[in-house]
Parts: sequence; C-alpha cells; structure tokens
Amino acid sequence: MPNLLGIHLTLLLGKTVPVPAPPDLLESLQEVKVTYNDQGVSGFEITFKVGRSSPLDLIDFGVLRNPLLLAPLNRVVLLVTFGVVPQVLMDGFITHQQLSPGSSPGTSTLTVIGEDASVMMDQEDNSTEHPAQNEMIIALKIIASYAQHGLAPLVIPPLSVDFPVPVERIPVQQCTDYAYLQQMARRYGYVFFVTPGPVPLTSTAYWGPPPYFSFPQKALSVNMGAETNVEQINFSSNARAPVVLEGQVQDRLTNQAMPVRTVASTRVPLTAAPAWLVQQPNVRRRQFRGSGLNVAQAFSRAQGEMDASVDATVTATGELDALRYGGLLKPQALVGLRGAGFRHDGVWYVKSVSHTVKIGSYKQHFELSREGWGSLTPVVPV
Repeated sequence: MPNLLGIHLTLLLGKTVPVPAPPDLLESLQEVKVTYNDQGVSGFEITFKVGRSSPLDLIDFGVLRNPLLLAPLNRVVLLVTFGVVPQVLMDGFITHQQLSPGSSPGTSTLTVIGEDASVMMDQEDNSTEHPAQNEMIIALKIIASYAQHGLAPLVIPPLSVDFPVPVERIPVQQCTDYAYLQQMARRYGYVFFVTPGPVPLTSTAYWGPPPYFSFPQKALSVNMGAETNVEQINFSSNARAPVVLEGQVQDRLTNQAMPVRTVASTRVPLTAAPAWLVQQPNVRRRQFRGSGLNVAQAFSRAQGEMDASVDATVTATGELDALRYGGLLKPQALVGLRGAGFRHDGVWYVKSVSHTVKIGSYKQHFELSREGWGSLTPVVPV
C-alpha cells in the first residue's frame, strides 16, 4: 500500500558533525541522486539551482559563497522519511563540484558530488607490514582505525584461515587501505562495501561473501494490478558466466604437487535450478594458476573464483516507484520478486540501487542477480 504520509528528504551538512542545511539551500535544491554498488564506491550527486537575486550575487552566485558546499570532504548525510520513520539514505563526503551556467535565467545549476565513507580509506598510500595476521584480522584492524568516521566492521572469515608464520612470510601492504581491503576480498570471491546506518553518523563496513543470509525485503511486485510497484523490469541470463577451476599447486609446506578442483558453488542457493548445475558438463573450465600457496589456500582461492563467477548468471534490471513501494530498496541484501512467473519469481540478491529524488517524484533503479532460475519458496514477504 502506498505511504499516505508521503516522503520527506532531510539534508545535513558540516565538517565534522553535520547540521541541517539552511533554508536558502533547501529552497534551491533541485535533485538528489544516490547510487549504491555491492563492489566499489557508492556515491551521491546533489543538484542546486543557482541564480542572482541580491546585490552580493553580482560578485558570485549565492550558493557558491556557502562554505558548507565548497569545503573539500565536508560531510553530507541524507535522511529519507517514509511516514514517520527516518532512514539513512547516504552518509558520505564531498569530493567534487560542478557549475553549469545556463543560457537563460533559472537554468544555472551547481552539482555537488561525493562518495560514501570509504573515500576516507582511499586518501593515503600505506607501506605497512601485517606480521602473523590473516586477512580477517587485517580487515578488522584497518576498518577499526576509521572509527572516527562512524565506521563499524562486519567481517566474515574465509573458508580457509591461514595464519602466516613470520619466518615464512609477512603480508605487506603497498597501497591505500581501501585498495588493500578490495585486493584481499577478491582472493576469496568476497566483496567489500560501506553501507550507511543503521542510525545517522554511522556506517557498516562489510568484508565477506555477498550477504545472501539476510531476511528478504518487501517484495517487488510485477503485473499484479493494484499491488504492482515495479514500473519496468528486464531479465537476462549469461550461459558463459559460471566456471569451474582445475589444476594443481605446489604445496608451499610439503613441496608436493597437489590437485586443485572446484565442483560446486558454496554460495547460499537462491534458486531451484542453479546454472552451474543445469549446464553440466558444459560449464566453462579454467586452469588454476596460483603459486606460493598451501593446499588449503589454493582451494579457498579457486572456490572463491568459482563462487564469484556464478553470482550474476541471471540478472534483472528495473525501476520502481518509492512511494508505491513504501520504503527504501536496500542494496547488498535479498529481496523477494513475485508476478514474473516461476522461472523468475523468488528471492534475488540486490546488486545495486540508484535513487533519484525530485519534488513530487522518487524513483529507484535496481539491478538484481542470482545463480539460476526457479523459486525455492512459494511465497515472499510483502
């Protein structure tokens, strides 16, 4: 049912502790765009109308004299209230500004662009050793060092946990903290991302497999009359996406050549007919070429590569009306889909969501993914 109380957007700006934006900025606010991805940086764009309405504006546009918008890395918090419950839409930092003077009155705009809190982890290259620490411990340590920006770690250990013995090897970081977290995640088919909330001025830094273990969000409804909240949706499948890994590794501990082979995906199943299983024996095969690893490490990395390959075998892209949906469609989580037929109904992983907010309009463009076809459940939460 649509939210009869409407949707309200709150904008907070500031250097350390953001405060509500002044009325003149809110009056010139034209559009807000927020994009979330399950891999890489999420960001926002806030567009303001600019013009000249006072003598001071003859020197420069009034909006351009506001330090809240022009100070580098000023913090921005966007809250969306559906009815009476506020939710954090974005918590990030300003990185760019774009001024577009118009050729006629009322057409000039200033666009403020920024990224989520992970941008603070990408500011400085580090040459750091991490003796006797595996990837899970390193991830926890790095994320915890950004607690002043409201980041809280959520780290899931890999299938194989290998504590490096300092006399054998010492993990060395030669890049920014953000790049190193992404680099470690890719070894196991993991993802690293930052999501805002659950309360303002806090964010969760997730390092682990795509979070398929969450409870599905309110269902996306297609072709269901008055219950429909999806305005358009398209499905696509890629038969070449799944791969299995085969090969061998010279065990670093025993110096023996040992076979490495993946057989099945270890992701939590979302479908009745996973493509990697349906397409046997025609699934693509790739050679595992890792070196300098023990058997457990080699298997974990081969398994991670296979798991990552099946994640987006089947995808869906579409757009929904936030007012009819009655809430935020959250990325990096599960959602139910109904009304598209057995082959495409069921539970999906929300890979990315783009929000576009204007006066009188709130659209959410989404991308869903999963490993195959067919629903595992007769009903989904609504």
